[in-house]
Parts: sequence; structure tokens; C-alpha cells
Amino acid sequence: MEWLIIFGSIAWIGLLLLPWRPWSTRERLESADLASASVDFAKISVLIPARNEEENVERTLRALRDQGKDLQIFLIDDQSIDHTKEKAQAVGLKNLTIVDGRELADGWTGKLWALEQGRKLVTSGLLLLLDADIELAPGMVAALHKKLVSENLDLVSIMATLRTDHFWERWLVPAFVFFFKLVYPFARGNNPKSRLGVAAGGCILLRTEMLVTIGGFEAVRGAVIDDCALAQKVKGAGGKTWIGLSRSVKSHRPYPDLSSFWAMVSRTAYTQLRYSVPILLAITSLMLIMFWGPFLALIATSWTLKIVALAGWSCMIAAYLPTVRFYRLSPLWTAALPIIATLYLLMTWSSAIEYWKGRRSTWKGRVYAR
Repeated sequence: MEWLIIFGSIAWIGLLLLPWRPWSTRERLESADLASASVDFAKISVLIPARNEEENVERTLRALRDQGKDLQIFLIDDQSIDHTKEKAQAVGLKNLTIVDGRELADGWTGKLWALEQGRKLVTSGLLLLLDADIELAPGMVAALHKKLVSENLDLVSIMATLRTDHFWERWLVPAFVFFFKLVYPFARGNNPKSRLGVAAGGCILLRTEMLVTIGGFEAVRGAVIDDCALAQKVKGAGGKTWIGLSRSVKSHRPYPDLSSFWAMVSRTAYTQLRYSVPILLAITSLMLIMFWGPFLALIATSWTLKIVALAGWSCMIAAYLPTVRFYRLSPLWTAALPIIATLYLLMTWSSAIEYWKGRRSTWKGRVYAR
């Protein structure tokens, strides 16, 4: 028991001391002042893959209308069975082209297949890949453009601010971002010397030339975690990438109950572990020790162990607190992290079980086999 307490506490202390600070929210990009932004929006094309997005697509398109003139928008209706197309047309954008998506090709995931169909219609130098549930604040496209051009980047990505309207969203959303940044540290992904590729697929500004260089979306056509796979390909081709957080990029996709959030996480959780049983077992052991090890000090008789455990517990709270603050939630949510982490561990095992049954991922009625 003693070594569990010590290891779990030291792990949290070590996490806070890592030079790339995966717990930090310092990588940020907010919308720019349109009045001072000199952007030729005609050089930017927006690709929006949309499958059954009637509840979100209007808000997304209206926000694009407020970004600037001449922005070319291509919405690929990925065989929706709802009113996605009609809702998009109702916004009345003159520069909107709606593409009727073809049947899913073998070996492709739906989103990437939709993006590939849209890419073939684009002649602009820059591509903005945008999910159909993402709302951009006015000036955000200008801010993305400025970041990409001024720092000579090939890909700029934003992890959208997710909803925290419901109880389960407040419980699980900050931890989702926190754990993502632990697995894919933004600072390492932004470092040109690091081989790690990190991106968030909801909002990506990408040089078209670089996309052609890596072989288009076909280069990652079967990827479940397609955003990071794309960033990895860009870095592998010598490109530079950047990812950050932003309150100017919001997702309106709701996760009102545990089951909806569980389905979202388990869709890719085992993929992040490379479908490896040894890694799954190692992560399980590590999480149990890190999140519950310090609590064993409650039954320990040694005051030295209690002090070590208190230090570990304090570092756990300190590591999670920046993400909780970013979402403007009460700091008291940090105390629930061990319970939340256990839920995520169960979601990961659920993802692994589905994979062992032959289902690699499931999304909007599509089942991707192993």
C-alpha cells in the first residue's frame, strides 16, 4: 500500500513539473478585430461535412456569414435523412454550395469521405475544415488566418469550447479536454522539433498545397482520430502545426445524459491506445494508482505517508484547476476528478470491448468494422 501512495503522489508532482505543461490552458487564440484585419477571404474555402445536422447547421452558417465577404462555403450533405439540406438553404448564403454526398467508399470514414468530395471542388489556397455544430465568433477566421500566415504555419487547429449546459456536461466536459491534453500535449504538438501531431477536427485552417503534398484526405482515409492523423501527416511532410483552445469557437452538440457522452468517448478511446491490450492494462493500473492511490493514506498510520498523499492530492487539484476555470465552473469540481476519471476508464474498457466484438467505431448510424 505504501508504494501505491508514494507512486500516485509523485506522479502528480511530476506532471506539474513537466516542461511542456500538458495541464496548462496557455495555448489560446481568440477572435480578431475585423476592422483591423486585412484578409482576402476569397482565398479561403470552407468545407463542412454534414450528416443529419438539422439542429446545428443554420447557426454554423450564420456565423460564417459574419466572418467577411467572399468566403466560399462548401457544405457536403453526407446522405442525411433529416432536413440538413433544407435548413442550410434557408440561411440564404449566396456563396454557399451544397454538395450531395455519394455513397461511402470502401476503406473511408464518413467525415473524411465527405471532405474529400468537397476538396475536389476547391481552388483556393487555404481550406477551413469546420464541423457542422461549430459556431465561430466574428473575426475568428481572420484570427486563424493571421496565426497561420504570421507564424508560417501549415495547419492551425482549435479545440472548440464544448457545452456545459447539463449536469453530465459539467461533470465530464472539462475532464475530456484535460485528458485529451495529457494524451496529446498541445505544447509538444506545436513544437516543430517534436514528431507528435495534434489537432482538433472541429476547426482546422490548412494550406491546400500541404494537403495535396500529403496525398489529400486519402492519406488518412480510414482514421478514426482523423484530426491528429492529419496533423501527423503534415508534420511528417515537414510542415508546422499549431493547436490551442478558444472561447471564440463553440460546439453546440449536446450531451445531455451519460449515455450520449459515453458513446462519444468510447467511439475513439481504444483507438487512442492503438488497440493494444498491454497499453490498456498499463493505463488502467496507472489511472487507478494516480487517482485513488493518495486516498489510501486515509487508512495509513504513518504521518509521512499522509503528508506525501496530501501533496499528491494538492497537485492533482492544481493540474485540473486551469481547465475547470477555462470552462468557468466552480473550483469544487476538481474534487470530483477521481470519480470522473473512473468513469472515463470504464468508457475506455467499453470501447475496447466493442472493438473485440468487431466494431472499431460507431457514428451516426455507421459502424466501422475492425
